[in-house]
Amino acid sequence: MVSLPPNEQQTDAPPPPNDAAVEEDYGLDPALVYAFEEALAASDVAKVEAIALPLHPADLADVIEHLAEDQRYLLLDILVGKMDPEVLSYLDPGVRTDVIEHIGPRNLAQALSELDSDDAVEIFEDLDEEDQHRILSTLPRAYRQLLQESLTYPEESAGRLMQREVVTVPSAWTVGETIDHMRAAEELPDDFYDIFIVNPKHKPIGSVPLSRVLRTRRPVGLTEIMETGLKLIPLTMDQEEVAYAFRQYGLTSAPVIDEAGRIVGVITIDDVVHVIDEEAEEDIMKLGGVSETDLYSAALDTTKARFPWLFVNLLTAILASLVIGLFEGTIERLVALAVLMPIVASMGGNAGTQTLTVAVRAIAMKDLTAANAMRFFWKEIIVGLSNGILFAVMTGFVAWLWFHDLRLGIVIAVAMVANMLVAGLTGTLVPLGLDRLKVDPAIASSVFLTTVTDVVGFFAFLGLAALFLL
Repeated sequence: MVSLPPNEQQTDAPPPPNDAAVEEDYGLDPALVYAFEEALAASDVAKVEAIALPLHPADLADVIEHLAEDQRYLLLDILVGKMDPEVLSYLDPGVRTDVIEHIGPRNLAQALSELDSDDAVEIFEDLDEEDQHRILSTLPRAYRQLLQESLTYPEESAGRLMQREVVTVPSAWTVGETIDHMRAAEELPDDFYDIFIVNPKHKPIGSVPLSRVLRTRRPVGLTEIMETGLKLIPLTMDQEEVAYAFRQYGLTSAPVIDEAGRIVGVITIDDVVHVIDEEAEEDIMKLGGVSETDLYSAALDTTKARFPWLFVNLLTAILASLVIGLFEGTIERLVALAVLMPIVASMGGNAGTQTLTVAVRAIAMKDLTAANAMRFFWKEIIVGLSNGILFAVMTGFVAWLWFHDLRLGIVIAVAMVANMLVAGLTGTLVPLGLDRLKVDPAIASSVFLTTVTDVVGFFAFLGLAALFLL
């Protein structure tokens, strides 16, 4: 931390906030939503503007999301043309679609023209083709070409993610020339962290953090203080790979290059944080059988989105029921089996889910690869076997005391070990196998896992019972 000399220290600075005050500054305060609802119900335009306009765009976006639909539209009617266009980039995609439809093409075009190119592209790409054409017709030619070109890149690629406004300077410049350029230029990005040095062919050869520029004397050449070994991002690189590069190498920004190696844009850490959130959300939603977050979706849309996954689970449940049906006579003769058999399947499913969750996340983070797959495999086998034995002893003892049958306790104990071991195997091999086949493990792994643990659990328990108890 840098301190001011005693004669330069501020004496009238406010005291630092306490921890409680800091915590209250983050997240949406319900009282704020209530204040908006009251002002909107009273049609108090002045009060609405007084509350809304000083808010950070992210906070105002949260308010818009939390309001009921009719009040949301009233708020937009009051603030359209006055609020920061960046609010649109913070909105949930489902809410943003409604907001865009309400404010109309002309207001949206005005907002897009004021946003950084990466935020504009994120919003523009979600519009349907008809709306895109209407928006493009109202934009300046240069900006129109920029948006059209961005859509030629693959979805979720660096080309869609990058910001076109990037600070590049010739390798022959000094620190002083660079500072003078930044002070005089009008087309610089609002926020940037690094200056990229390019050769005459506009290919990046190094970068200099702004902090280093400010600490260096004016006559020093940029090539003397620049960092080489840039992590270059191709236009077509998947955004998940981009996020991995930022996380792996601690980047704050990275240049995006075209096929000829020329710098065409930059990706900054704020964009990557958004990608990391998206990818994490996507993985957790897939594991739960939901294609995307539906917090703000209509009930009918949510029902349609969840139905296919539930239908698949119905089929797997029928398969498990067919296995139970094979031992119908055994269950009729020993009712205790019907009481105990869900325990075996449930424990196997939960144990497998634990392994599966770790494996899917490790694959996504590139921590689990072919180099350490066998080590992970044997570790989970040991864990599954160990937990299987521990829970087998407990479950077998409970079954023995409950039904006064030692043989029944031994049967459920053996079935428990078998299913817990199979759960560890399935939770490891299924995601690794799907990843090898270039299928996202988050999508299908849980279906295979549930089916295997249910079928094996029921078959092992009822099969052993049929052999040794009857």
